[in-house]
Amino acid sequence: MQLADINIRDPFVLVHEGKYYLYGTRGATCWGPADGFDVYVSEDMTNWSGPREIFHNDGSFWADRNYWAPEVHLYNGAFYMFASFKAEGVHRGTAILRAESPMGPFVPHSDGCVTPAQWECLDGTLYVSPEGTPYMVFCHEWVQAGDGEICAMQLTRDLRAAAGEPWLLFRASEAPWCKVMRHSSGVEGCVTDGPFFWRTTDGTLLCLWASFSQGGYTEAVAVSDSGDLTGRFTQAEPLFMNDGGHGMVFRALDGQLYLTLHSPNEHLKERPCFHPIEDTGSRLVRKN
Repeated sequence: MQLADINIRDPFVLVHEGKYYLYGTRGATCWGPADGFDVYVSEDMTNWSGPREIFHNDGSFWADRNYWAPEVHLYNGAFYMFASFKAEGVHRGTAILRAESPMGPFVPHSDGCVTPAQWECLDGTLYVSPEGTPYMVFCHEWVQAGDGEICAMQLTRDLRAAAGEPWLLFRASEAPWCKVMRHSSGVEGCVTDGPFFWRTTDGTLLCLWASFSQGGYTEAVAVSDSGDLTGRFTQAEPLFMNDGGHGMVFRALDGQLYLTLHSPNEHLKERPCFHPIEDTGSRLVRKN
């Protein structure tokens, strides 16, 4: 199949041993009951096989809805999935699953969500410091926080649990283009989605994230002034402002960098898109 045949949100690409593994939120079950995640596999970024289910709730897993934003990271010889889940009476949060292969099967690794139990959270991603310390960076959801937040929290070395309290990196409203949204519950505020980190060739640390502008869903970039999570983050020019977002960056087998995101941001029409980009040393720039 082609990318145009794949209906997922929040695309994430793992490049491993000559193949591309594409993960994402199932479009059809995004907003309601859900029970699993899939992977699509390619050797050329054009022709994809799948979907192959890599995690399935057989009834023993705690969450039954809103299976969102699976990311798969190779860490200490195993594959770890960071994904968001929700159940009745349980705040949305990011849990961690583990497998021996990028093809799964993934099994629960953390004891429920790693994000704070009393917070509505989503879109946890793995960040490993230059010294090798693992962190989860995640969104404190705007429906609870009002002004959506990107927060960081140290993890234990085995990625099973939090190893410290979360702290704030930045808020959505710090982006001057950010549009105030209204939730169906009546809550108004600014959205934060999908943090992902990229270190440029000169060592600059970028945080990609998503929100809404006048152009629709938008892929944004924040820059750390220290080259690490402890720095002050300031907002740079967005990478995409035409109704596409929740992106990440990967390097293809030929060395070319790509931004992948889903677009349009419309139920059942979302598709993963690949945009070639350039690392200019301190920034990422989309190629024409």
